[in-house]
Amino acid sequence: MGFESLLGNERLKENLRVSVGRGRISHFYLLSGPVGSGKRTLAKLLSAAILCQSSEKPCLSCNICRKVMESTHPDCITVDDPEHKNVAVKIVRDARADMYIMPNESSRKIYIFPQELGVEGQNALLKILEEPPPYGVFILLSDNPEKLLPTVRSRCTELSLLALPEETLRQALRREFPEADAQSIDAAIHRSGGYLGQAKALLSEGAISPQTEIFAQCFARRDTAGLLQALVPMEKWKRDQAIAEWQTWLQLLEGGLLCHNGQKATSPLARQLADNRSSFELMQAIGLLQKVIEYAQGNVSVAAICGYLQWALR
Repeated sequence: MGFESLLGNERLKENLRVSVGRGRISHFYLLSGPVGSGKRTLAKLLSAAILCQSSEKPCLSCNICRKVMESTHPDCITVDDPEHKNVAVKIVRDARADMYIMPNESSRKIYIFPQELGVEGQNALLKILEEPPPYGVFILLSDNPEKLLPTVRSRCTELSLLALPEETLRQALRREFPEADAQSIDAAIHRSGGYLGQAKALLSEGAISPQTEIFAQCFARRDTAGLLQALVPMEKWKRDQAIAEWQTWLQLLEGGLLCHNGQKATSPLARQLADNRSSFELMQAIGLLQKVIEYAQGNVSVAAICGYLQWALR
């Protein structure tokens, strides 16, 4: 299957097939595109292609490809720092030092940077980009390549990921979300800008709890007694659980307001709220939910907040 597991971007994939097949490997690749454009998928596929020993690279069936795709290959290393927005410069320096250790199993050693680098981190990386060892390959992912230092960007082979054709995106979403209705899929396509990852994230928001469904339906039809059914059991919930639930309610209300403003909502419940409540009513409820989330984060008890909501939403 090779690069075909990355949807769209046909010219980019064909160029990679040709260059990798001929052994023309860059020491530094920059994969650019918005969140959800497929940068992580392409980074894995490109790494597998570089290390794969089959005639068709990547074959995705050999032991090398499987290890790369499963993130277990010792010569394909991901460099990230989940606790910080940017990768700490010390982590970049450690990776730079490790690059001078010869590969374990392959003829090349690949470092994937899926997270943005700050100026210090880029400067630390630049030192090895200027004179990389012959076996070294760096793959840097960026949502906003314009923020990279010109000295870093000038040394890269940039691969820009494009939005998918609407029908390609629709078919992929139908396969992955068979339960989603046509309106929700259309809304996800419209709001995602054509990027699969963003569309999937929007449709995944549709996975809601029974409590949220009760709230949305009862608020839409002004059913005060029904709202009590949603809120009374929540009085015994833990704070984090309640906050997460109220944040989901807030997203639904915001989705309903977007419908009033002419945008498409991926959630049928958000569309139901828009059909039955005015923009003013939705804005009032949004303000209320924002307030109670702040109360909860400020250590007001969940039971007290539920009581307040029972009165305020009536």
